Amino acid sequence: MSDDIKQLKDAEQAQAEATATGRRNKDDKMSWGFGLVLIAVGSLFLLSNFTGFRLNNWWALFILIPAFGSLGNAWHVYRSRGRMTGEAAGSLVGSLAIFFTAAVFLFGWNWGAVWPFYLVIAGLGALVSGMFD
Repeated sequence: MSDDIKQLKDAEQAQAEATATGRRNKDDKMSWGFGLVLIAVGSLFLLSNFTGFRLNNWWALFILIPAFGSLGNAWHVYRSRGRMTGEAAGSLVGSLAIFFTAAVFLFGWNWGAVWPFYLVIAGLGALVSGMFD
């Protein structure tokens, strides 16, 4: 009976350590991401101050938030499953479409000229959906 209790306590301690480690790793990843965002924004302001570079549609940077979220989801699914799956590929293709939308606004491209790129993205999505899972 005492062996059973010892095994249960050991299992509980191992679970607590795994939970604490997982929480610490998640916080580390969040601080890395936040740090990289601050570096990127600061670099854009420095570039603007020291050169003639102007970002007229700066609000389009907010479109990149869901793009990076989708890209992060693709990476998480890939890492957790150990291989590319349909879910990871779908998130990757979705983030590509969002990144392109942000680029159109940021660089002031003509929608009439670049809309076929969305057909290319849709075609890539159709191709990769059949390749995985």
